[in-house]
Amino acid sequence: MSSADIAVIVALTLLLVDLAIRVLAVIIVPRNRRPSTGIAWLMAIFVLPYVGFLLFLLIGSYKLPKSRRDKQHAINEFIIETTEGIERVSDADPWPPWFKNVAELNRTLGAMPLVGGNDATLIGDYDEAIRQMTATIDEAQRYVHAEFYILSLDATTKPFFDALEAAVKRGVTVRVLLDHIASVRAPGNKKTAKRLNAIGVKWHYMLPVQPLKGKWQRPDLRNHRKLLVVDGDVAYMGSQNVVDRSYNKKGNIRRGLKWQDLMTRLEGPIVAGINAIFITDWYSESNELLLRETRAVTEDTIDDDPRALDMQVVPSGPGFEGENNLRLFLALLYNAQERIIITSPYFVPDDAMLYAITTATQRGVEVQLFVSEIGDQALVYHAQRSYYEVLLRAGVRIYMYQAPYILHAKHFTIDDEVAVIGSSNMDMRSFSLNMEISLMVRGREFVDAMRGVEDGYRAVSRELTLDEWHKQPLRSTVLDNLARLTSAVQ
Repeated sequence: MSSADIAVIVALTLLLVDLAIRVLAVIIVPRNRRPSTGIAWLMAIFVLPYVGFLLFLLIGSYKLPKSRRDKQHAINEFIIETTEGIERVSDADPWPPWFKNVAELNRTLGAMPLVGGNDATLIGDYDEAIRQMTATIDEAQRYVHAEFYILSLDATTKPFFDALEAAVKRGVTVRVLLDHIASVRAPGNKKTAKRLNAIGVKWHYMLPVQPLKGKWQRPDLRNHRKLLVVDGDVAYMGSQNVVDRSYNKKGNIRRGLKWQDLMTRLEGPIVAGINAIFITDWYSESNELLLRETRAVTEDTIDDDPRALDMQVVPSGPGFEGENNLRLFLALLYNAQERIIITSPYFVPDDAMLYAITTATQRGVEVQLFVSEIGDQALVYHAQRSYYEVLLRAGVRIYMYQAPYILHAKHFTIDDEVAVIGSSNMDMRSFSLNMEISLMVRGREFVDAMRGVEDGYRAVSRELTLDEWHKQPLRSTVLDNLARLTSAVQ
């Protein structure tokens, strides 16, 4: 056989493989995916068949391995049993007529009931949040459960680690979970791991990508939750990681970037719900179910003040069948009657959320969006910007939190009745790929406190206008639109 014949055979083989990839992609890719996501994957495969198909095989599935999903299903009954306080839901103020259905939606999706008799304090100062969490650990008598997307030892967080060490020395059980990929990428990771080992805490990486150890799932699935539970009495949750507010990255330090977050300190029956999330994730990573660490709610732990807050934990992520956080957000957006104020550092909505927000303005609801003036992640920053024009044209008021701060807080308020705070961004990554925790709160005093936080943001932000937006250079428009296309590839 001549070299020419071999070349023809190779060319025909490659052509057939190319055709097979395209045919298979049309059959496989759109199945059970959003149309926008399916189209984005098909474009990638049709433009670069071999590269696109390999990427699809690597990161095309956003579901966790079946064993992890089975654990999630098995523990849902445990979550229901360990979250008490349902009978304490307040009726001092009448509920909005739609609120009961939203609470039932959350219960159906994430198993957590709405519970009453809770207190909450917002903490908007970055260093103060670390100080308060450290002080609470210093008071621990039974256990400390810390779960953070990033937990890193540095000058800012050293007192936090010292408090963990002191707790271990006085006989407190300390368990720590931190996301594997995020932690490995964080500066000083080896030093952090070494300190955790030296302290003697029990700790695991979450969603580890360690194929040689038989631990594998789509590598960009991440556990993005941030929470701390001490003795079942006090919990903290929100947007803040345990790391210096520069994240210790040279680029951030060079640009003078500082993260601005919002945490909340919780007491009451809701603490058991936050702890149930930790127990779920601990079970997933260690196969140890911490039934003995749960604590029944007693009269001493319940606030009898009729103003005490009603709360509901909403876990979400690829371990659940539905996109729990997205469904919660959509339900609240469509039920808002007067005002919606959204704070999200990475705002890349899908079509459903974009329609919900623009429909709200068309219904006469005031909508405000707080985002950062600058970004720390180029692709997400430009994808986010690609939505500004349609939002501005719809009547959404966009406030740009001024540099050098990255507004990393994640929360929103609906009318004067309901607020949501947690770890979830309003982007497709948080809806589909990240394990998140959100907290829905009903109570005018909590919403008033959140309004105070929003007023603080507004005081240091500038409002983006449509006229200003139209003056942006063409290169920015091109970058924004290209980034928007890539954001749909999930």
